[in-house]
Amino acid sequence: MVALQCPRSIDSNTEVRLIWSRATDQDRVLTNMTADEQQQRSMSVHRGSLVILSASVEHEGKYSCTVGYGRNGSSEFVVTVNSAASRRCEDKQNYSQTCFTQQSCKLNCPDVNVPVVHSPNITSNGIQWYKVGESLQKDNYFPTVEKQNSGLYTCVRSYQYQGQKYNMTFTVILDVQPKKAEKTAAIISPRDDDVIHVELGSTVVIDCTAVTYSEFDDVSWLIGEFTVDQDSNLPVFFNSTRKIEGDEIQTTASLVFRKISEDDLSKNYTCKLAAVYQSSDFVTIHLRNAHPQYLLLCLCTVCIVAALTAAVIVYVRFKIDIVLFLRDTLGCHAKISDDKRYDAFVMGYKSHADSGLSAEDRRWLENVLEEKFGYRLCLVERDIQPGEALANAVLDCIEESRAVVLIPSSSDPGLGSGLLTAIHEALVERQTRLIFIESEMGEGSAAGSLAEALQLLSETGKCVTWRGRGATASSSFWKHLRFYLLPSQRPRKGRFLSQTSYNQGLI
Repeated sequence: MVALQCPRSIDSNTEVRLIWSRATDQDRVLTNMTADEQQQRSMSVHRGSLVILSASVEHEGKYSCTVGYGRNGSSEFVVTVNSAASRRCEDKQNYSQTCFTQQSCKLNCPDVNVPVVHSPNITSNGIQWYKVGESLQKDNYFPTVEKQNSGLYTCVRSYQYQGQKYNMTFTVILDVQPKKAEKTAAIISPRDDDVIHVELGSTVVIDCTAVTYSEFDDVSWLIGEFTVDQDSNLPVFFNSTRKIEGDEIQTTASLVFRKISEDDLSKNYTCKLAAVYQSSDFVTIHLRNAHPQYLLLCLCTVCIVAALTAAVIVYVRFKIDIVLFLRDTLGCHAKISDDKRYDAFVMGYKSHADSGLSAEDRRWLENVLEEKFGYRLCLVERDIQPGEALANAVLDCIEESRAVVLIPSSSDPGLGSGLLTAIHEALVERQTRLIFIESEMGEGSAAGSLAEALQLLSETGKCVTWRGRGATASSSFWKHLRFYLLPSQRPRKGRFLSQTSYNQGLI
């Protein structure tokens, strides 16, 4: 189907007619054809519209529309019919459309030589879209078009005329291009409200750099509301340079102060980008004297160093108190999952000075560790089976304990130097903590009186001085002992046992 529309127009109220004729029919007047003749020729003629319903080679030729029977108001059309497979037909029917990725895109079906709206007896059935190579009907709207949507699309305009369906087919070539980057001229440095620190009496150059895309864009400086001059003989002036890279133009306007004065510090300085294709861009900076800033920086540095030094001194001085406070009050300590049965293995050693703990003192100490602080202890008298080899039992207890506590005893527990040496080697190999308790009265003679094996153990572990059973939970002895032990893995149960309460428990 193809429709010819006469560009001549006439008033419908006049008697002047618009005449359609065809040169190949000896200037036959097509307007005078009867309805049967129009149907036979597959044509429809109505006033300024001539529709060829199904174009064939027979319809080739020159057509003209004339106002009245004169030749002065004539318009001519040449109809050439090509086969659907011809290259010329393909070029004529193909239309290109370009869209950009990540943007919406709507394909437009060409309206070339289509019947006018409200043509008599011709009804439009709408437009159908197909992608070449696919059979399913397509939508001509893409909310977000992508590169894979490129290709050939066919739109079919369908019309109904006297019970017959006629089509007009067009091919649209969709070319999807990468999204075009929006290029906006802008000042890239300095930033708005930047503070520039300067020294009085010094020469200062402040650069304002902008990226532009037109040679007519301009960068300049303002002091307050007044434009700075480019006269280099003035105390304050600016000069401009340009650097072209591709389609970008990097323009730098340098504001020059020959000698900074107090008056210069009280003013605001604005860099202005005057762009041709967008609104102007402004960046305002402020000048400040550098010396107060340096003084403030030095003062802050001194304060920080002093605060850090004080923190270190306080931590070193009260390290044990801080750690125990975090453990007891806030519960801040690592959860240990080493499958050890005991928190500590407690055993005695023979003190050569007459200052070792009595059996009663030792039981009191063990009771406080278990009942007050919740430690799980491995005790020789309680946890080693009768008849079991002492050396093997001791080494097994060390294996199952997180720490070893050696207590000076007034009686001989029967540990030979060989066993003490084996204990030392086991502690070193397993990297087990050792807390070596020594009596207050034995401190002065301990080094000379201890056997070589005991001397080695005392040097390996952490030493805590026993000062008698009257020590409270906040005493130095208990603080150091608990600090060197790992945190108890079960909650504390009892209150601190006094000497009187312990004695009552013994009765």
